[in-house]
Amino acid sequence: MKLNDRFLIHKTGEQTILVPSGGAEFSGVVQGNRTLGAILEQLKENTTEEKITEALGARFDAPKDVIEKDVRKVLQELRKIGALDE
Repeated sequence: MKLNDRFLIHKTGEQTILVPSGGAEFSGVVQGNRTLGAILEQLKENTTEEKITEALGARFDAPKDVIEKDVRKVLQELRKIGALDE
């Protein structure tokens, strides 16, 4: 899976914003924290849920089950708005 090229990532400090560009069916803005930013960074290249979880586990000091839950939740939301190419 990979982030759809109709979505742009913008970071300001601790906040990450995902914005649709022309051609995206979703109309709105997705705001999140460093975790969302880290997940979106992984999605710039073709990857898997497992690889994203591993990368976040190496970056953040959190239990693996918490990271897995966060990654799963973000991916579900990105699917809902059509932001993922799978």
